[in-house]
Amino acid sequence: MSRIQQTFATLKQQGKKALIPYITAGDPHPRLTVDLMHELVRTGADIIELGVPFSDPMADGPVIQRASERALAHHVSLNHVLEMVQAFRMKNTTTPVVLMGYANPVEAMGTERFADRAKAAGVDGVLTVDYPPEECGEFVRLLKARNIDPIFLLSPTTEPARVQTIVDMASGFVYYVSLRGVTGAQNLDIVDVAKHIAIIRGKTGLPIGVGFGVRDAATAKSIAHVADAVVVGSRMVQAIEQSSEQNVVANVAALMTELRSAINSN
Repeated sequence: MSRIQQTFATLKQQGKKALIPYITAGDPHPRLTVDLMHELVRTGADIIELGVPFSDPMADGPVIQRASERALAHHVSLNHVLEMVQAFRMKNTTTPVVLMGYANPVEAMGTERFADRAKAAGVDGVLTVDYPPEECGEFVRLLKARNIDPIFLLSPTTEPARVQTIVDMASGFVYYVSLRGVTGAQNLDIVDVAKHIAIIRGKTGLPIGVGFGVRDAATAKSIAHVADAVVVGSRMVQAIEQSSEQNVVANVAALMTELRSAINSN
């Protein structure tokens, strides 16, 4: 059983929902990333989603695009991201870490070498936005052989037959994109989200996380009513962007505490 699977099993036994914050590795500065990861855990993160900076993050809205630009200005590469995970693992061997990014850096490193290095670093899951499930069977095999969960996105426009294809390949959890558009978009419709989650639950027993559009504690609480996990990305990165290096850890902690409290109040 992977760390992700164990985390969801434990939370289910406790009657709790997972909080999965996203930050971009290297934002606002590479020396702060590991500290931020530890603070996320201290203030209630069950799983950390760590973004791999990329020059053309097509699924991400302007907030996370700017985070990638800030990280790339510090020359943060996939190699550096793996080193950050390894440094995090020196003090934390239990909290799952999911890398979220795009195919280019993985292809440049080589899929098998990436899988080996991710395993050695302590990565638990990989979400590669632009790897279509129909074209990444070998990559999925490489990850699963190393007990790393391949995470896939499902959206409101995913056809039912394709939903089945995706969930059959996935492990750990599936990530439902709550709205049409990029990360940080507005107008989340909780009734529509609940309807789609019910359809997905009819096709898989995997936990379902919901992200893209979780703007505040109230939204997080609503999502936690219908999903197994709440993923908070743009709002978390916005808190980082609006902070100085001196108060960024404290500001992230304050937001996390608010989100955790809201989710736990269900």
